[in-house]
Amino acid sequence: MSSRRLDDVIVDPATYADPGKCDEIFKNLRSEEPVRWTEPEGYRPFWIVSKYQDVLEIERQNEKFINWPRLNLVSIEEEERVRAGSGKGSTNPLRMLVNMDEPEHRPHRAIAQSWFMPPNLRKLEDNLASLAKEFVDRIGSLDGSCDFVKDVAVWYPLRVIMQILGVPREDDQKMLAWTKAVTGSHDSEMSGALSGVASRQAAIQEFFQYFGALSAERRKNPTDDLATVIANAKLDGRDIGAFEASSYYFIISTAGHDTTSSTVAGGLLALMQNPTELAKLRNNPDLLPSAIEEILRWVSPVTHFFRTATEDYVLRGKQIKAGQGLMLSYPSANRDEEVFPEPFAFKVDRTPNRHVAFGYGPHLCLGMHLARMEMKALFRELLSRLEHLELDGDPSWIKASLVTGLKRLPIRYRLRQKVA
Repeated sequence: MSSRRLDDVIVDPATYADPGKCDEIFKNLRSEEPVRWTEPEGYRPFWIVSKYQDVLEIERQNEKFINWPRLNLVSIEEEERVRAGSGKGSTNPLRMLVNMDEPEHRPHRAIAQSWFMPPNLRKLEDNLASLAKEFVDRIGSLDGSCDFVKDVAVWYPLRVIMQILGVPREDDQKMLAWTKAVTGSHDSEMSGALSGVASRQAAIQEFFQYFGALSAERRKNPTDDLATVIANAKLDGRDIGAFEASSYYFIISTAGHDTTSSTVAGGLLALMQNPTELAKLRNNPDLLPSAIEEILRWVSPVTHFFRTATEDYVLRGKQIKAGQGLMLSYPSANRDEEVFPEPFAFKVDRTPNRHVAFGYGPHLCLGMHLARMEMKALFRELLSRLEHLELDGDPSWIKASLVTGLKRLPIRYRLRQKVA
């Protein structure tokens, strides 16, 4: 493959619908060009950082490598459309934690941080167990076959995060439609009739309208949900703005849903493709926490984030210039042969397992403890009732370059009924 052709392949959303192809591309990069200058057609050029230690080196220096203004792979055409529509000359349509730097990042993160810490999340354990049972019961009623993505993986984490926010169950369908339009906007099966950019922009607008109304209601009538916390938050002594609040709802709703959905589905597929590991886990449920970490490493649903250098910097002998962007590849870091023995082997008892599926440094995922709890609850319920499990067709993946995952996972199974 020519150098220019490789650059174009790396930014193509269809590439990320083929995990084997991605693994091969980034395996070669780690070996031959771990810090690579990339000039894809239609995109501003950038460096690709593919090795674990290099990702950590960049992430921990958040003053030398900032999140603003470039967050992820976006074409020049789309950047200009967003810039024109923002009215502020910005290429970012939202003001979210993931594209904030200091001094803004810390106080914004503090708004919801205590909500997502283990002491507060423990009160959700019974509810998570109940929801997990509900969704396993659902597939138990489907006559032994289903599409695990469409019947469980997209709905279970969505209901969890919507319940935390205080969104009623009857609105789950519209929330899912908006999330799919945003995260799957390059996949025609996900985005619907509109084109990718138009689909995403329309979904964001509808999302903002919904949560703007919810926020106004929570200011008038506060409850004990997270929407109330956000709606009534203060920053530097002033009430949080409508745009900032809506952006906050957006990142919690989408990041709290699509990444967990992708990881749950990808984890089940990995267990089916590795029956020895599945048997090991079923025979020793105490391995579930380490199995969850391996699933996270294995799936790594967030393919990358960008950082922008604020000063000249040398990385592995490559001269990074101030103002240049760096694409940090998390799945590649999680396959780094120098860090993970047999990185292409799925091992439910892998230890140590210091993966970067949740990122690293100041922008470590706010919802990582909740995601782990959700996954443990669902897999504990499913594995305790599973008598037989196999693929019932070919799985397929979303065409997406930021958050990727399965869009179909047909399975055939037999479950035992759980005694109440």
